[in-house]
Amino acid sequence: MLCRNLWTFIWSSRCWNFYPHGRFTKTKSLLKSKYQLLQNTNMVDFTIDVFQYLHPDEEPPEALGQKRNEVVKQLTVLQDRSSQVIEMFSKPDVSEMVEKHRDSQQLWEFLSDKYDFSRERLDDVFHYGKFMYDVGNYAIASTNLDFYRNLAPADSKYYSSAQWGKLASEILQQNWDDAMEELERLKDNISAALHLTYSEILVQRAWLIHWGLFVYFNHPQGRDSIIDVFLHQKPYLNAIQTMCPHILRYITTAVVISKRRRDGIKELIKVLQQESYKDPITEFVESLYV
Repeated sequence: MLCRNLWTFIWSSRCWNFYPHGRFTKTKSLLKSKYQLLQNTNMVDFTIDVFQYLHPDEEPPEALGQKRNEVVKQLTVLQDRSSQVIEMFSKPDVSEMVEKHRDSQQLWEFLSDKYDFSRERLDDVFHYGKFMYDVGNYAIASTNLDFYRNLAPADSKYYSSAQWGKLASEILQQNWDDAMEELERLKDNISAALHLTYSEILVQRAWLIHWGLFVYFNHPQGRDSIIDVFLHQKPYLNAIQTMCPHILRYITTAVVISKRRRDGIKELIKVLQQESYKDPITEFVESLYV
């Protein structure tokens, strides 16, 4: 339920082990796994860096150099196709319109009338944003995916992908306030998605639960939020019980370390007693309070 970029983020945080006296050592076994993961992405420069650390006396594989050339060519094409749109969004009147009017239809009519804006040009913005995400440039990806999302109707072909990409971009930049805002926005949009079946909504919520762990355990108010959303909101508790009961260990941890522990412990114990899922964390807490 995580994209390769988010897995890379996890590997990056685990490939450094801290030891006393300020010494850091890289874990080669983890870096080897990270290298295998990166080979299936467009983050070619990053892949080459990891390869050179693992094999300091060897030249990077020729295939990586060829892939890098292909990525640069594709990037140039997408930049050319989206540059006019990006320039248009930098104009004062457009920026002011975007800030004042969040209604995509009003923005669309304004841009169509004044700048002859078309659906194809909007799709170019999405493709450029997605490509920048794929190569690991999350700041530019975030900006372009936000442009697309502010203009595209909710039933557009790439709208859902732009939403998830925007959230992932903020997570990968560790912009936790923005990521929390995106998480709440995505949660609201999932609830309002009338075109999705119950099963599709369940899957979307399961994805949000997993991606939300990055945000909730890094944002200052995150531990309280994880209790409010995952434990006290029935649609998300149902998704956890149905799709991903292992998330109960994270809820248990959040309840234990939260200042609001008393508010959540009774509800948590009730849920744990109903579930067949067990692990050392949930069993320990259940043993303490039952």
